[in-house]
Parts: sequence; C-alpha cells; structure tokens
Amino acid sequence: MATVITAKDIEQLVSQGGDPGKLPDDALLTPSAKDALREHAKRRPALAAGPASQASSQFAKVVNAKSSPADLEAFFNSPQMQALKEQICDIGRRLWQREYVDGNGGNIAIRVADDLALCTPTLVSKGFMKPEDMCLVDLEGNQKAGRKKRTSEILMHLQIMKRQPRAKATVHCHPPYSTGFAVAGVEPPTCMIPEFEVFASVATAPYRTPGTPEMGQLVADLVDKHNTILMANHGVVSWSHLDVEDAYFKMEILEAYCRTILVTAQLGKPANTMTPAQLQDLLRIKQSLGIPDPRHGLKECELCDNNEWRPGVVCALPSRGTEAVAEISPDAEAEALVKAVTDQILASLKR
Repeated sequence: MATVITAKDIEQLVSQGGDPGKLPDDALLTPSAKDALREHAKRRPALAAGPASQASSQFAKVVNAKSSPADLEAFFNSPQMQALKEQICDIGRRLWQREYVDGNGGNIAIRVADDLALCTPTLVSKGFMKPEDMCLVDLEGNQKAGRKKRTSEILMHLQIMKRQPRAKATVHCHPPYSTGFAVAGVEPPTCMIPEFEVFASVATAPYRTPGTPEMGQLVADLVDKHNTILMANHGVVSWSHLDVEDAYFKMEILEAYCRTILVTAQLGKPANTMTPAQLQDLLRIKQSLGIPDPRHGLKECELCDNNEWRPGVVCALPSRGTEAVAEISPDAEAEALVKAVTDQILASLKR
C-alpha cells in the first residue's frame, strides 16, 4: 500500500536533516506536501550559497523583541524579510482584486520570530501596498520598525498567534458572501463540498469593536479548533500553520463555498449532502494535514448536523379571498382625495 506524505511529514523530515527529494517511489503526496516540497526547493539554493546566507539565517533565529534597534532594523531590511514583505503585497493585491476588501480594510500578519510579526500598515489599500510600507511589531503590538504605522487591528492577529503557537500567518478581510453569513449570525452548513470540509474549520465570534482587545480575545478563544473565524457584523479572519498564501486560500475556499450554498438554496430543492461515512473520510485527510476541526474523533452519527440551517425566505402575496387581501386593500379615503385633486388639475387645464 502506498505511503501518504503530508506537509507535516515534509517539515519533520527537513527538521531532522533528511532530504525530501528522496521519498519512496510509490509515495502519494497531498497538495500541501507538494507545496512544502516546492518551498524547500526554493530555500535550498540560499542555504547552499555560502557563509553570508548562513549568517543571515542564523541572525533570524536569534533576533527577538528585546534586540537592539540596530539589530531589529537590520533584520527588518534583510533579504528574507524583503521576500515576506513582497508576499504580503501579493496577497493584498489578490484580496483587493477579488473584492474581499474595500477602502483600506483588511490586514495581514506573518510571525517572523518567537515574539515578532510582520504586518500591514493602517490606512493603505491592500491592493496598492509596497514592501516598504510594512511594519514590524512585537506580540504586544509595539512597533519595532517600519516607516508607516501598523494596522489598528494587529492585536487580533497577535492574540491568535499567542493562543495558537502553530499560527504562522493570519489574514483578515471582508469577503461579501462569507460576511453575509457573519452578519446574519448563521454558520455555513456542512457536508456539501469536499474542499471546504478538508481545508476550513469555521466558527463565529460575537461582535465587538474592531481593533479592541475584547475582539481579539473572542477570536483567539476559537482558534484551537478552528482556522477560519466569522466575526459577527464584521468579516472573516483565518490562520495557517504553513504560510500567508495558505491563510489566504482559506478565504477563497470559504467565500466560494458560501456563494455556492446561497446559489444552491435558490434552486428550489433540498441540497444533496454527503453521508456521515463520506465526511469521515474527509476528516481523516484533514487530520493528516494537521488542520484542526472540533469533529475529529466524533462518531459518524454525530456528524453532518445542519438543523440550524434555514435557507432563504419565500416572499409572496397572499392568495385572493383571504383576510390578508382586506389588509392590503387601498384606503378609500385616500383614493377619494387623490381623485378630487386630479379633477381639480384637469379642470384648471381646460380653462
């Protein structure tokens, strides 16, 4: 039987000094494992480039929030940080192009050390950011480097990272279909599309003023078992244990799913859902990828509970002959008044 290789397996192999290029011939790689291999291939030339690149890598390991301003500035302007800044700008453009953000809304953060994160600035459209706009902050939100002021919502991202040590990157935005569910206070139903079941795990945090510690706390309380949080009356935030692109992918998956669910609800027939056994297969894949879900370990009979899902409201006029007709009948007095005014206007036109 072929061995299934996940991104977690690749990361563990690399951390132990192994060569991921020498996997068994019959190995089956998950999509995230293939991504991990590509990332490793990109890093390999830099690691083999010589003492300069090795020194840069070692510097990244020792820098922290208490490092000197000169060391933090050097780290902030290092080649590895420049690459991360460009990644954030790329994700920002994708968010803007797909209309997941409006005005200067949305924010992105990447953990770059145990107690440091790179994040987007405030009051800048995500579609037009430049690498030099980025900010370096500690996990308390204090800005350590960057010419522009950090995003006002950074505390939420940092609280996610403090609560969930595996969170390497976070993305917050306002995709309209997903945000519609958040405004309505409705969590998307399950057991309908495989990609959503495997890569996303959704919960809803109550509304609090954006940027406040209270908002960040309510979101952080959910990230142990969920990687995508609907923020009531606000938007969505996701985290990834891999990188910022993976955190963004969760937004695409959730938004496409919510849009599909709404289209399905308009077709006039009940949706075809997966069986509990089929969902259990997907959850096994999800668990092997290291993606959290509160349903891990549940029995099949406890899965696919969509009792709270109430798709749509049918709008129709009441049938003729019912009491409701009388309720919407024209006001006789108002009609008489309109007729009198109309008669006066017509009479004056004849003069």
